[in-house]
Amino acid sequence: MEKFTYVIKNILLMAGVITFILAFIFYIYFPFKTNHGDNITVPNLVGMELDNLESFLRDRDLRYEILEDSSFSSEYLPYTVLQQNPSADSKVKENRKIYLTINSKVPPKIKMPNIINGSVKNAQLILRSYDLKLGQIRYIPDLAMNAVIKIYKDGDSLSVDELIEKGSIIDLDVGDGLGNQIFNAPDLIGLDFDEAKFTIIGSGLRVGLINYQDSGFVYNKILDDLGNEIYEKTKINPGRIFKQFPEKDVRVRIGRKVNLWIVEDSTNEQY
Repeated sequence: MEKFTYVIKNILLMAGVITFILAFIFYIYFPFKTNHGDNITVPNLVGMELDNLESFLRDRDLRYEILEDSSFSSEYLPYTVLQQNPSADSKVKENRKIYLTINSKVPPKIKMPNIINGSVKNAQLILRSYDLKLGQIRYIPDLAMNAVIKIYKDGDSLSVDELIEKGSIIDLDVGDGLGNQIFNAPDLIGLDFDEAKFTIIGSGLRVGLINYQDSGFVYNKILDDLGNEIYEKTKINPGRIFKQFPEKDVRVRIGRKVNLWIVEDSTNEQY
């Protein structure tokens, strides 16, 4: 019986020793060797200048390595961090290496995208997707309202697919919707309404207000027998135009309204 008790005690003692050793290894030795529970939060390095990285990461027990494939973004200065791996706020061990992509000093060249005839809003979205910047917008006479007519860089006209640097500022000429056709207003005096309307619309103008009066006169400049300029008063027949605004030969832009004064014709319905 004593021998059995002795064996049991030794077994229990050995089990205790083994348990102690295992606990020491897993809960003391391994955590000490691997800094278990002593994680480091990766800082955000995007936008940081290359000259400041060494001391910044060393103070945080981290290292870095710059990847050979550089990239470019007009939003950041040259030689600043564009991307990092692991990302910011990741948990890593002490002395972990952070892999970095650095912003190139020389911007790569790209083909100018086609934004001609598109809207200003669409042009802005396309330029942004190509890492180009929208500059000044100048509105010019053109029937295409808010459509891009011409594109410029540094004051020089650009063509679609022309090579330019990423980050370039692109200026736009945009249509104002009014057109660039300026001409003399037509002479409508003496015409009936249908003739005048046909002439107005055919000239790219619009019919404005229609005014009816009982009578109407026009004054025409003529020369008398002595060669002097005089004005002759001429009565306009019913149903005919005796006054218009703008007057004939006044410079007007396409789309302008023309107001008319018509001698009332009691025999016909008004227009």
